[in-house]
Amino acid sequence: MEIQDLNQEIRNRYLERMEPKSPQELPASWSGEDLLYSGKGNAIFIILPTPGCAHALSASGGCTMCSYIADSPLEAVSPDELVDIFKNSLNRFDIQPKTVVKIFVSGSFLNEDEIPREARDEILKLLNKEKNVEEVVVESRPEYVTEEILKACCSLIPDKIFEVSIGLETSSDYIKEYKINKGFTNEDFERAVSVVKNLKSDYKIASKAYLFVKPILTSEKEAIEDAVASAIYAEEVGVDRISFCPATIHKGTLMEVLWRRGSYQPPWIWSILEIIKRVRSLVKIPVIMDTSGFGTRRGPFNCKKCNKKLKNLIIQSNLDQSIPEEFECECKDRWVADVEFSNITRSNTNLNL
Repeated sequence: MEIQDLNQEIRNRYLERMEPKSPQELPASWSGEDLLYSGKGNAIFIILPTPGCAHALSASGGCTMCSYIADSPLEAVSPDELVDIFKNSLNRFDIQPKTVVKIFVSGSFLNEDEIPREARDEILKLLNKEKNVEEVVVESRPEYVTEEILKACCSLIPDKIFEVSIGLETSSDYIKEYKINKGFTNEDFERAVSVVKNLKSDYKIASKAYLFVKPILTSEKEAIEDAVASAIYAEEVGVDRISFCPATIHKGTLMEVLWRRGSYQPPWIWSILEIIKRVRSLVKIPVIMDTSGFGTRRGPFNCKKCNKKLKNLIIQSNLDQSIPEEFECECKDRWVADVEFSNITRSNTNLNL
């Protein structure tokens, strides 16, 4: 069975079991310390209820590790409702100096079929009024990154950095196609980054690459090597920041199916530390490592003795861009053995449902 057919079948089975939710039930927002281009500051995260990623809604079924489509309402949300939801979410926070606002839509903020232009423009106008907001970060697939759309966005927030985050995931087109089902190539990514770079002389604009750590059908050693190579590639292409996303098991995904069969495990936290050490010594741009899901059953895991300590070390290293201090635990030997001797290959994993 082709990976697109598998993804679509798994996604449809999962969505059929989901209880429909209203747009008012789905929004989420939170804040926390973060690293801005100007240094340490505060981040406000806002998730909006949109139709969901066009790639996931297509016949491809979306990416093998992502179930964000399940966070989308079954009923349409009007542009006015989206703006009201955003405004209410933003008003929950006392916006401190040096703040970045990150807008997530379970898809592409720049796709006008997901976020209508009138809603997008009103949201940016609201942020332009917030003097303490230095950066606005959105996510988009590369096909929606056009000069016309970026100019329209930047012109509404002229004094703030507008960062476009693209889920490159890996520098390997083979992995993108056959392990992630990403639906675009390095050439598409390079074109999008080039559009951003060409506008830097006129606007405060930047780009970020999301890199995924350990896709399906990937050994621990392969995951480390691919992450390092992908960071080097992303910097060479010209992104301004890199954000690593270590695998966590989303419900209703091909990754979850393989995990339940014992054919996949999220990366060790030791692997995450190894990636940080190598990448921070090789690239000059800021590198962030997401720690969501660390120490949980469905996320990166070492052992109960060191999970929390290493997570805190990584969070601190994100803020000061340092290489975490050396740390030892008895579980490290098992990780070393896994890296040296693991032999997870495409040939020994059955992708039939």
